[in-house]
Amino acid sequence: MERSLRQNKYYKLISNTLLFGIGTFGSKLLVFLLMPLYTSVLSEGEYGTVDLMVQMSNLCLPLVSVGVLNAIIRFGLDKEVDKRDVFTTGLTVIACGFLAFLLLEPLLRQIRYISDYTFLIYLYVLCSLLRSLCSQFVRAQQRVKLYTFDGVLSTAMVLGFNLFFLLGLKLGIVGYMLATILSDLCSALFLFVVAGLWRYIRYRPGMGAVSKAMLRYAVPLIPTTVFWWITNVSDRFIVSYMLGVRLDGLYAVSYKVPTVVVLVSNIFIDAWQMSAVVDGQDRDRSRFFSNVFGAFQSLVFLCSSGLILCSKLIIRLLVSDMAFYPAWEYVPILVVATAFSCMVTFLGSVYMVQKNSVMALATTAVGAGINIVLNLALIPEMGVNGAALATFVSYFVVFLLRAVSASRAVQMHWNIPKIALNLLIVGAQSAIMIYELPYWVLWELGLTGLMAVINLGPVWHSLRGVLAKRRGK
Repeated sequence: MERSLRQNKYYKLISNTLLFGIGTFGSKLLVFLLMPLYTSVLSEGEYGTVDLMVQMSNLCLPLVSVGVLNAIIRFGLDKEVDKRDVFTTGLTVIACGFLAFLLLEPLLRQIRYISDYTFLIYLYVLCSLLRSLCSQFVRAQQRVKLYTFDGVLSTAMVLGFNLFFLLGLKLGIVGYMLATILSDLCSALFLFVVAGLWRYIRYRPGMGAVSKAMLRYAVPLIPTTVFWWITNVSDRFIVSYMLGVRLDGLYAVSYKVPTVVVLVSNIFIDAWQMSAVVDGQDRDRSRFFSNVFGAFQSLVFLCSSGLILCSKLIIRLLVSDMAFYPAWEYVPILVVATAFSCMVTFLGSVYMVQKNSVMALATTAVGAGINIVLNLALIPEMGVNGAALATFVSYFVVFLLRAVSASRAVQMHWNIPKIALNLLIVGAQSAIMIYELPYWVLWELGLTGLMAVINLGPVWHSLRGVLAKRRGK
């Protein structure tokens, strides 16, 4: 019986991952498909401005929502918590936070490059929060098929709105933002109606205990999210300030390639967070976490190795204007940095299971501090790749910190030699690619093949074993 339950945990994780993949893959793939469109209608400077607007909006999201979106999934999965209290708390906090955010409009107008677009930033933040509230709550209800369908529908809307505003009306920066705003709004309305979320809006005297518990969990995650933003995005603003908005535009384009690693990771993480909370409480969780992390890191490094090999080709296919082509030079280091950011996110699930948001805050604060210091030190010396290197170092340090702290809560098995070898391979690939050493193509092919030999077997073995057991049952 116990063995059967253990097998079901893995099967459910893989099944949910595939479903989330259907809903997420199209929208993330669209980032690549639309890049030729963006680079044909926007200059390097305009694309850099759009990127700064989106990143500024993303910084505002956790502040306006008081981090409550992080609590929606965690408390929504808790069987002992009334789901109406969870959704009502989330909606109330977002409404109050947005009203307070309106008072900061004069401050936003003082920010260079984006001062003329504050109204669009407000719309972006509001619609994004409403969509995230509805989609996270649906996911917390484990309505995976509806969540998946919404992802597919959202992808179609983003594509349609982009074509209409950028090609049809030729609205440039404004059209770029409106496409995302309207897509998020339509998605939120769709989920609200189809999932009947109005039934979960209820104010009652006893809901205060749930609201307080959610805020106690969420509030420490506000600075956590801000620190993640610093690690992820502060380099864009520093590059823009020190080197100009044109190079920031190239850097923003180079960031699109590691999105593939994030895509693969996030599809899995969406399913993993549900399994970690629902199935990660039993006495077998040490083996469960260790086995899943082993396959996960193999998959992340495999994907990273392939992206480094193809970085020039991918950029060439993404951009329609060759002025953006030099962005490939920043891709290899960013890919390695992104690989470790994915593993850091995985380890954060341990804190999520234990509702230990304080430890998540401490580790991200260290990473953000390191990132700022290294950006200021390396960008003047190395240019844009100095920012990429600073991002890698900060993520690597956070990974080490979380590996140590998470092991105290869950006795995970770490295959340190394998992780070190994987890092050595992608590091060598990055150096060979950036410096374009003689016969670099052959070196890259050989190292990618070695990465496949090391990692593809364990990934396939895990997947085949779980599916075989399920068929046998």
